[in-house]
Amino acid sequence: MKPASAPVRSHRTARRRAWEDLQNSCGKPAPANGMQRKADFAVNSEAIDRKSQRGDAPSGGMRAAQRVLQTFPWWAMLRQFFAQQRKPLLLGLLLAWCTTLMGCMLLGLSGWFITSTAIAGLSTATALMFDVFTPSASIRLLALGRTASRYAERLVTHDATLAVLVALREKLFHGWARPEAAGSLQLRPARLLFRLTRDLDTLENLYLRLLVPAVAALGTAVALAIFTGFLHPLLGIGSLLWLAGMGLGIAWWMGRQSILPSARHAQALERLRSRTIDLVAGQTDLLMAQQWQAQRQRVLQADARVSTIDQTLNRIEVRGIWAFSLAQSVGLAAALLAGGWLVQTGQAGAPVAALLVLLALAASEPFAGLRRGMLELGKTWLAARRLAEPLGHAGGQPATEAVALPPPPAELAVQARQLQYCYWPQSTPLPPALHPLNLEIRRGEHLAIVGPSGCGKSTLLALLAGELPSHHGMLAALPAAWLTQRTELFQDSVRGNLNLAQLTLDDAALWQALEAAGLAQDIHQSRDGLDTWLGEGGLGLSGGQSRRLALARLFLSPQPLWLLDEPTEGLDTATATEVLARLHQQATASGRTLVIATHLQREAALAQRVLHLRHGRLTESAARGQPDFERLTRLLRSG
Repeated sequence: MKPASAPVRSHRTARRRAWEDLQNSCGKPAPANGMQRKADFAVNSEAIDRKSQRGDAPSGGMRAAQRVLQTFPWWAMLRQFFAQQRKPLLLGLLLAWCTTLMGCMLLGLSGWFITSTAIAGLSTATALMFDVFTPSASIRLLALGRTASRYAERLVTHDATLAVLVALREKLFHGWARPEAAGSLQLRPARLLFRLTRDLDTLENLYLRLLVPAVAALGTAVALAIFTGFLHPLLGIGSLLWLAGMGLGIAWWMGRQSILPSARHAQALERLRSRTIDLVAGQTDLLMAQQWQAQRQRVLQADARVSTIDQTLNRIEVRGIWAFSLAQSVGLAAALLAGGWLVQTGQAGAPVAALLVLLALAASEPFAGLRRGMLELGKTWLAARRLAEPLGHAGGQPATEAVALPPPPAELAVQARQLQYCYWPQSTPLPPALHPLNLEIRRGEHLAIVGPSGCGKSTLLALLAGELPSHHGMLAALPAAWLTQRTELFQDSVRGNLNLAQLTLDDAALWQALEAAGLAQDIHQSRDGLDTWLGEGGLGLSGGQSRRLALARLFLSPQPLWLLDEPTEGLDTATATEVLARLHQQATASGRTLVIATHLQREAALAQRVLHLRHGRLTESAARGQPDFERLTRLLRSG
């Protein structure tokens, strides 16, 4: 007996490790040995899949599934749903129950009517006395009512669910738009895309494929139990126990069997997408490193893994269909025997017995609607666990607003005292990105911040813009507009890309900004002008044109402080000279304060003062006309 127990213990250990890996994949980043644990998880879960395919999965797997079900944040996610669309979601549940109930009544009444008509036609007297109008009108009413109720149910439930998903996606985006939250996800953009799209869309299963069919099926079972209870009390109690036990029991069994494979399927699909994105996005680097074939094999392995789990889920679904069919047949046989007993004892006639049999057939169908929801229960659990914490902490408030900085003294645009910033906890031995520095910038001053790459220039601009919260010291600054290193253009019209802040601007103001940026002529030459579509399928802008468009967007900003991070990096000399000239002209004419982080002499030439950063420390400051000013600018690239 002891040798036989070893495989069982190993399978239980594998199941436990698989469940722990699913737990760890839902929330915080994996620890340093996460790659090894994921590799072990893949090996163990594949072995478990092979065992489960042969039908000899150990009982430890059921305990693992039970632990998964116990950690499902059911109420937390449902509260998120009903907090957004309470009345439409409740109305959808009512309509789903009405649809199912009218379908059962339609089938039962039709069977009763056909049987009664056949019996009434056995003699002329009964045929003449039989009322065909009331049941036929009732059948038409139920048929039309079921159709209308089904249409309304689909319309209401799907509209409410989509509205909830839109609201939740906005909450997630707001929460992850914070720099400190987005930083951890920026290293794995495929994971962020998966959370905002597939994981969030999977949450619709909670309502559409679990709650709605469960409420409709149980509500119908209770209603039919009450009806059959009038025929005989034991019949009503027995039908309720059978329908609820059969329907929920098989659905529960499917959920326990499929929850781990379904969750692993979601993980494997995410891994496949991530590896495919890496293959496409990094194909140049992979070819140069001679790793393209290796990455291709990793993609094929991930695809094979998804296919293997699909086969496991298909087998579980087939077994579930077979179990529902068998249970339905047993229920029909029991209803037929009960109907025959009622007829034999004189408690009911043959039409009522036919009605009872058809009601038993119709009442078991709603529970089959739970099949898909239970088959995808693991995927739903994984998505809910991943999103429960960020949704719970989002609070529904926009998080994309910059940190509100206090205003500086009247003559200053920026005032900093002992300003410091760290991207990592202070307990780590790594140095801060910015050491304590003191800084004052006068209103209307043009300032250049220079220094080697990684010295903290972009971090300082982010602090001045309010995009990063200062950890130590005091910072006061005027409201700022920030032109980052990378030009972000959206798949939208020129008008939409210019007015991202949704300011109240007329076309004249937009054309004036384009003229100041030197892009008006190019947009005039396009067919649709400001309505010209940018991006895929639209107008393609060159690097210089994109930078001019970003500059025009900056010109439209009413903020008195302009922050520019390498504004002409990557542009040719002629384009850069024109962009800088227009920038200097616009800033001088409007009295804006200008802060430029740069590596180029042509950009530093706009400045009245130069600050030098090195290793996060402010080392030198020189004003125009001083010898150090010329020395610091000569250290920059000529461009």
